Amino acid sequence: MAKAFNRLTRIAMRKLSAGGKLNEHGITFERLADGDGVFTVNVMVDGLRIHRVVGRESDGATRTQAEEFIAQARNDARHDRLALPRGRKLALSFEDAAHKYLQKLAEEGGRNVNKKRTQLELHLIPFFGMMPLSKITTSDVERYKKHRQEQHAIKSNALNKGCTFKDAAPSAGTVNRELAALSHLFSKAVEWAWLDRRPAKINRLREESGRITYLTIEQVAQLKECAKADSSELIYPFIVIALGSSMRKMEILRLRREHVDTARRVLYIPKAKAGAREQPITDETAEFLEAYVQALPPGTPWLFPSPGAKDGHAIDIRKPFIRVVVAAGLDPKVVVRHTLRHTAITHLVQAGVDLPTVKRVSGHKTLAMVERYSHQNGAHIQSAMDKLESRLSSIARERKISV
Repeated sequence: MAKAFNRLTRIAMRKLSAGGKLNEHGITFERLADGDGVFTVNVMVDGLRIHRVVGRESDGATRTQAEEFIAQARNDARHDRLALPRGRKLALSFEDAAHKYLQKLAEEGGRNVNKKRTQLELHLIPFFGMMPLSKITTSDVERYKKHRQEQHAIKSNALNKGCTFKDAAPSAGTVNRELAALSHLFSKAVEWAWLDRRPAKINRLREESGRITYLTIEQVAQLKECAKADSSELIYPFIVIALGSSMRKMEILRLRREHVDTARRVLYIPKAKAGAREQPITDETAEFLEAYVQALPPGTPWLFPSPGAKDGHAIDIRKPFIRVVVAAGLDPKVVVRHTLRHTAITHLVQAGVDLPTVKRVSGHKTLAMVERYSHQNGAHIQSAMDKLESRLSSIARERKISV
């Protein structure tokens, strides 16, 4: 028998002002700042919380569709329950799976556990909640992407009205990293036999190519001079290695004595982003490291020791880096630690090094990632065009002479 609605009526929904909500029988209707309305459902079905966005008024969503969704969810749950063998547990919810995933990942020594925890707890768990992990569909993932993108519009609207938010609107890159965490959870769920197969296909958002910030040769020299004069003993070695290798922050800070081979001019990185690799370094960096390693306190295995740190090595040098950047007359909001990696790779490209070799040095997974460093207005681009012009002109001159 259909439920009677006293609050969530057509007349009441039409009269609802921006920001207002009406809730009845597990269905919520909210009037958005742009005048559109959105229907969501939030009900318990077989002990599982189901929270879904049904759709917008402008897309044709109605209260009846929300009612039909709830009825279908309860009907599906009834069939699933009848088909289950006696004593069979309920399906693992996304929230429970996420917490178990983080725990097992930490036990296995997985990478970026804290970052994944933030992405899951702040965004993914609130959205997918108690939805059964095995029943998440590609459509659900697409709704998540749309939800995160709509947050940009909602925040912009609120800012125009004088409201403030601590978090910046998510970029496509930010959402893609959240989707990467979701994808990894799916893969691990299959590996750990929580699922028979990945439940959904995940399509990433297209990211803007954006201009990469890098330092000029003069800025590099100034940064090094200021690092030498800084009170931190670690910041100068960090900058020298970063610029002379293109390594990432944690790849540098985790370096040990046995990882340094100055004779072959390579550093061994056991836990690189794309897998273990040998990292080539410049002559200047090799000479610096030879003296630096010899000067380390006896018995210290780390190149960046920190006795108070849990692992015995430094995990962050943000404060001294900002000091040095400011001392060099640069903007710390623009020049960050990763800028050193961008700088090394960009100058390799601008020096005319072929992209496959640059990829070998930088440790990128694909050539497409390296191509981002080929700035359209770079001097190396103009130099290449000058060579083309010179060649074509010389051929034309030769033909005139022969005629």
